[in-house]
Amino acid sequence: MKNDEWLTPPEIIEALGEFDLDPCSPGARRPWDTAKEHYGVSDDGLTKLWNGRVWLNPPYGREAAAWLDRLAEHGNGIALIFARTETDMFFRHVWERADAILFLRGRLHFHFVTGERAKANSGAPSCLVAYGLNNVWALDRSGLDGRLVILNQSEVA
Repeated sequence: MKNDEWLTPPEIIEALGEFDLDPCSPGARRPWDTAKEHYGVSDDGLTKLWNGRVWLNPPYGREAAAWLDRLAEHGNGIALIFARTETDMFFRHVWERADAILFLRGRLHFHFVTGERAKANSGAPSCLVAYGLNNVWALDRSGLDGRLVILNQSEVA
């Protein structure tokens, strides 16, 4: 059976600080919190009101673009996505709109909704995408292993 719900490794969330909202949460079936407030699949977090600092681990695939568009419009949050830098989605929602990217070293091991760590890695490199200066600073101070690329030099200077 195919699994479409994967949890962010808890050490990523811990390294980035507190978030106000996770609009792509597995809802009540989560072993750890990623934010103060969570919207599950049945809540349709894409259409609900977003407030504060947002953590976004969107559904992967074509629908991820809509979530990144919403986060870019919101302007305050961090997204965890595959580092597929050549895609139209990456160009439109990351290269052209984000403030910074942290390219993570190696491949992540996501977790099942039970909390159990997946045996296999994610199958592709991942990155954290920051929207808003406070989130650029969070990536810079996170201690996560990777390379930070600042995209919006004028805002950071």
